Amino acid sequence: MTTIDIDGLPPQPPLPFKAAADYAETVLAWARTVPSGLQLARNVAYGPDASHRYDVYGAPDQSVLPVLVFWHGGGWTHGHKEWSAFMAEPVARLGLRLVTPGYRLAPAHRLPAAFDDSLAALRHIAAHARDFGGDPQRIYLAGHSAGGHLAALAALRTADARQAGVPVEALRGCLPLSAILDLHHPQPPAESLEERVYSHVLQRPDDDAPMSPLCWTAGNRMPFCLGYGEMDSERVARSNQRTAALLALQPGPVRLDREAGLDHFGTHTRLRDGSAPWYARLTDMVRGEDQ
Repeated sequence: MTTIDIDGLPPQPPLPFKAAADYAETVLAWARTVPSGLQLARNVAYGPDASHRYDVYGAPDQSVLPVLVFWHGGGWTHGHKEWSAFMAEPVARLGLRLVTPGYRLAPAHRLPAAFDDSLAALRHIAAHARDFGGDPQRIYLAGHSAGGHLAALAALRTADARQAGVPVEALRGCLPLSAILDLHHPQPPAESLEERVYSHVLQRPDDDAPMSPLCWTAGNRMPFCLGYGEMDSERVARSNQRTAALLALQPGPVRLDREAGLDHFGTHTRLRDGSAPWYARLTDMVRGEDQ
């Protein structure tokens, strides 16, 4: 086993509600050790900020394998790349390398900072994939909650990705999980999570449109697999349903899955189990690209 110094992570403000705090405590506890038989490269720098780091997990063989980039959630204001470390073993069993990027957080760094960081991370990952046994031409994007939002935005805003130096043709599919795909709310209730988007996350209120993946579906050719929990919030459920409807009108294939019996955090913690349906959908997407 490899031990990760979770206690040395930079402190963050308390999460806004108990379920989020419980989730963070759980996934960080799972991240303390990396199972035997896996290699870990920690804190690979892709930019100048302390949060511009990513971790790489994979089997210690010399094979060149597809890369799964998975961004953590946390409402764009919280979170650590280590929140997704528990996925390392199931992803490795599927024959992929797992990369978990960090990014700058609001309110100190409001959107589009995290989006810009996502593109910078992808550029670096593609350029250095062979250094860790990854295939630079086979990169899949995913994330949970706010991380799913960043994955979808990076997949859909292709002109911005190209301008940032990302080899867009290497991005083969996107699988956001419980993602917030539409940031707009006409009258967000005071102290609600929707209100926090405007008070803590966006630079300007009207940025809710360009920062919403829902608004960038036109012409999409990338395969998408959207997923959310049966007990997810109405906001998450509806934004996934509406985005799926728009993506269904585009050239790229799309599927929408509702995870029975799971809430917003359960859709991610379920991925500790390699038999979770999300992994089967990832496998299908990778195999589909191989055919």
